[in-house]
Amino acid sequence: MSGRPTKKASAVPSSLPASRAGERRGVSDACTLKSKKPLAGLNERWLVLAVCTFLAAITFAVFGQTLTHEFVNYDDGLYVYENPVVTRGLNLKGIEWAFTHVVASNWHPLTMMSHMLDCQLYGLSPSGHHLTNLLLHTASVILLFLVLRRMTGFLWRAAFVAAVFAIHPLRVESVAWVAERKDVLSGLFFMLTLWAYTRYAQGRLSVERREQTPAGWSLNLDYCLVLLFFALGLMCKPMVVTLPLVLLLLDYWPLGRARGDDGAAHGRAGVKRRWRNQLLLEKLPLLGLALASCAVTMLAQHEAIRPFEEILLPLRVGNALISYVAYLGQMFWPSGLAVLYPLTSGSIGAAAVLLSLVLLAGISAGVFVLRRRHPYFLTGWLWYLFMLLPVIGLVQVGIQARADRYTYLPEIGLYLLLTWAAAELCPSWRFRRVVLGSGSAIILATLVVCARTQTSYWRNSELLWTHTLACTSENAVAHNDLGYALFQKKRLDEAIGHFQQALRIKPDYAEAHHNFGNAWLQKGRADEAIVQYEEALQINHQDARSHNNLGYVLLQKKRVDEAIVHFQQALQVNPEYAEAHYNFGNALLQKRRVDEAIVHFQRALQVNPDSLGVLNTLAWLLATWPDAHIRDGVRAVKYARHACELTHYEVLPLLTTLAAAYAEAGRFDDATATAQKACALARAAGEQDLLEKNQKLLDLYRAHQPYHDDIR
Repeated sequence: MSGRPTKKASAVPSSLPASRAGERRGVSDACTLKSKKPLAGLNERWLVLAVCTFLAAITFAVFGQTLTHEFVNYDDGLYVYENPVVTRGLNLKGIEWAFTHVVASNWHPLTMMSHMLDCQLYGLSPSGHHLTNLLLHTASVILLFLVLRRMTGFLWRAAFVAAVFAIHPLRVESVAWVAERKDVLSGLFFMLTLWAYTRYAQGRLSVERREQTPAGWSLNLDYCLVLLFFALGLMCKPMVVTLPLVLLLLDYWPLGRARGDDGAAHGRAGVKRRWRNQLLLEKLPLLGLALASCAVTMLAQHEAIRPFEEILLPLRVGNALISYVAYLGQMFWPSGLAVLYPLTSGSIGAAAVLLSLVLLAGISAGVFVLRRRHPYFLTGWLWYLFMLLPVIGLVQVGIQARADRYTYLPEIGLYLLLTWAAAELCPSWRFRRVVLGSGSAIILATLVVCARTQTSYWRNSELLWTHTLACTSENAVAHNDLGYALFQKKRLDEAIGHFQQALRIKPDYAEAHHNFGNAWLQKGRADEAIVQYEEALQINHQDARSHNNLGYVLLQKKRVDEAIVHFQQALQVNPEYAEAHYNFGNALLQKRRVDEAIVHFQRALQVNPDSLGVLNTLAWLLATWPDAHIRDGVRAVKYARHACELTHYEVLPLLTTLAAAYAEAGRFDDATATAQKACALARAAGEQDLLEKNQKLLDLYRAHQPYHDDIR
């Protein structure tokens, strides 16, 4: 964090005022790298490599533990393991889907394609998905260091900023959460945009010095890279829309393009004015991309944006002010961090809003006063304020008051401000290097310990939500999602308790009613389950899952016509709902509408080709249905064999179906061999009823007779 520039400053034009010469030092340093002696340059390259290695090491020290973590039940399913398009891996159809569909109220095709690629490489092993997040974050950390060093000429200060960015506990949510891939991926393109812009800007400055006149804007390769990387970043997460403003801040400091120093050297105010206009002009293409991204985002999020009638403007403004201050507090004291901070009117007090306003206004005034002698104050502070604007809550999306992940890029500005202030506001200290170096080491060591602890809470869903409930109060989402995690572990009574707590806090919580119904259904209390599903549908009649599950319960109670209505409504909401197609097919079978049932089974397989239930049901139907026009032995073998391959020929009911399919196809030797294996499995498992059934079928196949029966 301490130390002089890593290279000697080039001469500052004599016409520059003394108070402004220091502001240009970083730029001059960055432009004279090639003037150094070869040996010194070689030593510095090794030092840069050592810093990059150190940054990678501390990042892995904090986040390496995620390689043993599970997926969590907070959007990971929506983005990865429950998304049939994603789980099929990266392919042309998936790429088309990524560009034409909205996921979780966001249009971020590159993010979805990265999840597809992970599934292609790692399947559904969580460790591989976590590894990608870790590698992307590490790359962003190293790029941040290299870019800051190039922009400012200070190696150790750039290294410290990058190190804090790497391991601050507020980074945990962005890195340890698979569904937050959009943060680390957009962050990488953000850093690449800064790198390309630095090359472009320093190239312009070199031309100006050489020609002694402001250089005009030209569409060169570096600027094209700026546009490309910015566009790619927007397709990962639209939060980077404020990047053009960040580039203007960097023009002011440390790049020094906005201060008109070269124009001052010529003594012509008109040159300075035209130069400043040029800086704005060259941002217009970037602004166009940002506005296009905003328009797409508003369309994608139109259902998730909460109306002003629901959350009044004073509440939004108050929450925004408090959030700005809360993020500041968490930066200095990162304790009590949680995955969700609920937004409630009771959490926004007038006194807290007023104090936040006074604090923010006071800091802003101080920054404005200090901007001439210490320009990094203005750049760092406005970087923080500007980058948080899209997610500060004035346009409220979701139910959170704030989120740790929103600080991923904005707080870099504060790290810059504080690092440069600490290094430059104490130049007269006798043991300045020792004090700043020791302080930096203590800060980083403390952050490593805190961040490792925070990362450990993301090991699984139960631990994550238990910790969240310990850090927040009246958190309906945390109770609901903890209940769901317990439900998956068959701890039904505990799960029901948390669903009840969620509904106590938020009685109109449709998802909690839905999960509550699932828990009652697992306990065999169908009537209570029906009540909860109906409550969920009264709150949200577009809830496809509740329509499907209610239809399933009604089907079990032989209320087939009512069930069919709900399956139809589920598919009207979500035509790609594989489970609803499957259940609808079963309902149609009970009405003996076999042809229609087959259509829905096949539609379910188009959405999820590896669904064992659908494969088995469809294969059995095609192999054993009494009507000859329905049976198709070849297709039955195809479906049944695929199901058996997925389960390594070790699941007894699937083997039974495959044997029947072989018999219908006339392959009686294969049918006999498969039925014998099914008998062996039934005998080993002690399943006497299944053993007797398969022995009877075996006798048929030995006699070269297929089995035809629509009742299983």
